Amino acid sequence: MTYKVVIFDWDGTLVDSVEHIAGSLHQAAVELGFPAREREAYRDIIGLGMVEALEALYPGISREEMQAIREGYARYFFARKTMPQNVFDGMADVVADLKLDSRLVAVATGKSRRGLDPALVSSGLGPHFDVTRCADETRSKPDPRMLMEILEHFEAEPSDAVMIGDTRYDLDMARRINMPAIGVEWGVHKRDELGKYDPVCVTSSVRELRQALGL
Repeated sequence: MTYKVVIFDWDGTLVDSVEHIAGSLHQAAVELGFPAREREAYRDIIGLGMVEALEALYPGISREEMQAIREGYARYFFARKTMPQNVFDGMADVVADLKLDSRLVAVATGKSRRGLDPALVSSGLGPHFDVTRCADETRSKPDPRMLMEILEHFEAEPSDAVMIGDTRYDLDMARRINMPAIGVEWGVHKRDELGKYDPVCVTSSVRELRQALGL
């Protein structure tokens, strides 16, 4: 199907960053004396805003403790830039081809603006996006506020758009405003979990995603 507006999640959908995020969170937390969580627990909160993610990992965490973990996380995470080779194979072409096809292309991410802006530049993907929204300037997924703000920017309706993401938070966010969604299996959550949120389809390859987008 041809969607007028195509909205991408960032981590785990466009960029292969899930393990780096999980590792950075783990290091920052245990360094401050917090108990280590299973690797899957760190992976599972990717897609949420940092506040919501830390509250899920460490219920009852104070604002001061949260800030300390965030500072440690930033130190570990930003030690490595997001480079073109970190973009999943074929995804840069998908984004570029959507623009060539005169689609409107956006990012809706749980990252902070501080995290996304340099990654847009260093990954080489930035010029392809018309608008981007981050969790720290709106509401965290699965609240659909960031999608609504993107639609308002484009003067579009939910039915004009599609949300593409690798987590249940992405698909749940879209479902809450009756926006079509496409799940991708190469990030955090797999087909069985993504399928619970009524996506148009769940794709296991970039080729399948291209077909779903009419490219």
